[in-house]
Amino acid sequence: MKKLLLLLVLSGVLTTTRADEGMWLPMLLGKQVYNDMVKKGLKLSKEQLYSINKASIKDAIIIFGGGCTGEIVSNQGLIFTNHHCGYGAIAAASDVQHNYLRDGFYAYNKDQEIPTKLTVQFLDRIVDVSKEVETAFKGMSWDDRVKNRQEIYKNITDKVADKENGMSGRIYSMFNDNQYLMFVYKIYRDIRLVGTPPESVGKFGGDTDNWEWPRHTGDFSVFRVYMSKDGKPDEYSIENVPLKPKYFLPVSLKGVKDGDFAMIFGYPGGTNRYETSYGIKLKNDIDNPSLVALRAIRLKYMHEQMIKDPAVKLKLASNYASVANYWKFFDGETKQLKKFHTYDQKQQYEKDFSKWAKGKPDYENLMSEYEKNYAAWAPYAKHRQYIREGILGSPLAAFASTLERLESVLQKQGASAKDLENAKTMAEASRKRFIESENIPSDEKILGAVTMAFYNDIDKDQYPIGFYEGLKNSYGPLDDDATFKKWAHDVFTNTLLLNDSKWNKFMEHPDAATLQADPAFAFASAFVGNYTDKYSPLYTAFLNKNNELNHWYMKGIMEMQPEAVNKMYPDANFSMRVSYGSVKSYVPRDAVKYDYITTSKGVLEKYIPGDYEFDLPAKQVELFKKKDFGRYIDKTKKDLVVGFITTNDITGGNSGSPVIDGNGHLIGLAFDGNYEALSHKIAFDKNLNRTICVDVRYVLWCIDKLGGAKNIIDELKLVP
Repeated sequence: MKKLLLLLVLSGVLTTTRADEGMWLPMLLGKQVYNDMVKKGLKLSKEQLYSINKASIKDAIIIFGGGCTGEIVSNQGLIFTNHHCGYGAIAAASDVQHNYLRDGFYAYNKDQEIPTKLTVQFLDRIVDVSKEVETAFKGMSWDDRVKNRQEIYKNITDKVADKENGMSGRIYSMFNDNQYLMFVYKIYRDIRLVGTPPESVGKFGGDTDNWEWPRHTGDFSVFRVYMSKDGKPDEYSIENVPLKPKYFLPVSLKGVKDGDFAMIFGYPGGTNRYETSYGIKLKNDIDNPSLVALRAIRLKYMHEQMIKDPAVKLKLASNYASVANYWKFFDGETKQLKKFHTYDQKQQYEKDFSKWAKGKPDYENLMSEYEKNYAAWAPYAKHRQYIREGILGSPLAAFASTLERLESVLQKQGASAKDLENAKTMAEASRKRFIESENIPSDEKILGAVTMAFYNDIDKDQYPIGFYEGLKNSYGPLDDDATFKKWAHDVFTNTLLLNDSKWNKFMEHPDAATLQADPAFAFASAFVGNYTDKYSPLYTAFLNKNNELNHWYMKGIMEMQPEAVNKMYPDANFSMRVSYGSVKSYVPRDAVKYDYITTSKGVLEKYIPGDYEFDLPAKQVELFKKKDFGRYIDKTKKDLVVGFITTNDITGGNSGSPVIDGNGHLIGLAFDGNYEALSHKIAFDKNLNRTICVDVRYVLWCIDKLGGAKNIIDELKLVP
């Protein structure tokens, strides 16, 4: 335990804790951290925050779906999370006649709740398994550790796996492979949609306001988790009953003031606050600009089609939102990293480290090894981004690439009938998902544009052999986008992948020659095969070497900075964390000050009837103009508070996280960060970093006054 405590506090080795920086493991809040929380306004004991033996706040916090956080808010398993976290499930439950994404939805009784394919996970306990992992690794080279890691993890997690009771273990590498913790979860699979505001509320402001403050978005949705009658996790069944949770969060009607204590529990997806200057240079110069440019292409052509037809908008909504979210993020991240000279700061730290490391064999060559490793990979880094975000950014190409497994079976001599049948089944399932979400007009334009971008931006020595020569011979000059448009049109016209009759005929008697001759498959396999054969091994070698160097670098800094023991925290990795801070206004630039809250007044000021991003339901406009806010009004502001900001340290994965006051009451839902601090995955800015939250009183108003779902309100434990 002493070793664990030491490593936990040493893990934030490149940045000492400043202001409200830090994503802390709730199981091990050190005395200094906990005392600081109390000083800032926390009224709860450590055991009330996290306990294995007694009900605590951690029992109300869930992994929602695959990458968000949610919270239990009633004794009947009711869940609050963000609208954008429930977006896919809401879209899947909708059709043109019942467009819940556009119009909103509330179940006025449990029989009206809509089944989804979502899962939620409750944290049961955390176990230190470092000894077991290190024993299994003993004597292995780094490459062998990488090869055997998953098998070693599985051997350990199998000991806690209990499918009947939904128990599953997951091992997280902490501190760059200096520590290993197993998180044991209980997984529930019967999750039902209970309520969602109209998209014009849940996504008010759209991409224009994304990552921006002031914000006026009602970013929430409501679900419920069910269990079997005997209290176990189960697949969906009409016989299932609402979960009886260990703990749920009371909901506060009190509201917030500037300076109030705020605590956020959740599952931050990932930070890399200990990145080297070499990594930041690669990110700033190649990775981020490439991603932003390629996602802009995809967004442009999807948006063109979405604004023409509500059915197309519904079909593409989830994918578009996902692409757009991090398009803006990575654009802002690069700008902030450059603005704050993060690269220069890292370089200076590394110079200091190198001076300290002289004469220490384990550490003295680390920086030169980093330099060599990045130099070996950098010429191919853009190629990787153009495959992932460009070529495979076309849904048709992405689907076609999945058929390489079928091709492999068809080419394999002596392949069994079972192997072939399995490959066909997977191909059919993959095609079904693809066809359900495919929009041909946008995808055709995406395919042509990204293929031309690859030609213009990637070193010609890295092209798939013969592809562009053949395209030129058949369609015309490669400096003319009309050439790529004609080619893409022919691909979409002639591929069997989009033609039910041709596809069914092929699947009756599949053969490799027919598949290989298909223009969509031939295109995808040329580009993906070229990358897989030549450049993917280089990336794997780069990544493995970098992880090994990171491991030793962390060890070195631990030795270099022993005096910083109580000022460090671990990088986020989608394990449960708690951060704490304050509700707080801020000054983003000269002569500009942002208040800590937004209100209904600001919503009406942004309202544009019929606009794609700033429209509102007519009923909401009417209620706002009448100031019909009921008991959810802020008595000080004499208005309905919509959102507020805090200084909490969060990142992706925290979406939907509860914002909790010093008494353990829910005051809001975290849903975004601010543009001025989008470098937060790499570097926390103590002055500008803000977490954007929807005020829980606005959530309740939307459910009650706008949605008429008083039954949901009655289920909550409201605190005046």
